[in-house]
Amino acid sequence: MTPARPADGIAWITGASAGIGRAVVLRLLQDGWTVAVTARRADELHAMAAEHPGRIIAAPGDVTDAGQMRAAVATAQAQAGRPIALAILNAGTYVPMSAEHFDAAAFKLQVDVNLGGTANALAAVMPGLIARRRGQLAIVASVAGYRGLPTALAYAATKAALIAMTESLKFDLDRFGVLTHIINPGFVRTPLTGKNTFPMPFIIEADDAARRIVRGLGSTRFEIAFPGRFVFILKLLRILPYRLFFPLVGRGTKTG
Repeated sequence: MTPARPADGIAWITGASAGIGRAVVLRLLQDGWTVAVTARRADELHAMAAEHPGRIIAAPGDVTDAGQMRAAVATAQAQAGRPIALAILNAGTYVPMSAEHFDAAAFKLQVDVNLGGTANALAAVMPGLIARRRGQLAIVASVAGYRGLPTALAYAATKAALIAMTESLKFDLDRFGVLTHIINPGFVRTPLTGKNTFPMPFIIEADDAARRIVRGLGSTRFEIAFPGRFVFILKLLRILPYRLFFPLVGRGTKTG
């Protein structure tokens, strides 16, 4: 399997109107891609398309609606006259949450968007990739999915689920020639991380995250994770026994 190229078709990105998604769109344009962009904010998408006529296709839709995801994929491919060769499923949301402020509705929202929304996008785009027996699929999770962390009750749970789901998908998609990636960013300066009131070590800008993602998509490695030092620390925490993990993270985050 080899990474997809602009000659193979178009790219499709969900969660494309802001943050990492928007930055990745602009980076892919520099590399010669035609990009279909999906998000709920249709006005933002049409403005992006107007700034790059013929290069960006606005395909609005809410990822929590399976029918809208099918329509977005159909719109993108019909307007381009070519198939989706690279799909980046990036839509997600984050609501900080702790035990004393547990909110079942906010928990469900994150499950519906982060996990269910990704499933809806997969159901829309994956059959075409499998039928063509080629293409590239990337799912954006987070290093927060490596282990449970303070204030991330729902977010970490959904990101851990996305990591496990993508690992499972790879076994099947390898047989169909579809290159699969999981993207696990650390802290990236976006409207979502702007909600945080705690220190965010090794935080990077969205443009830097997009550069790292697109560079990773040019390889065949399964995981695209960054920044390296933060990833190393969290992967080390992942293998620690609970008797060390809880006191260490509690002290480090001033929650224990």
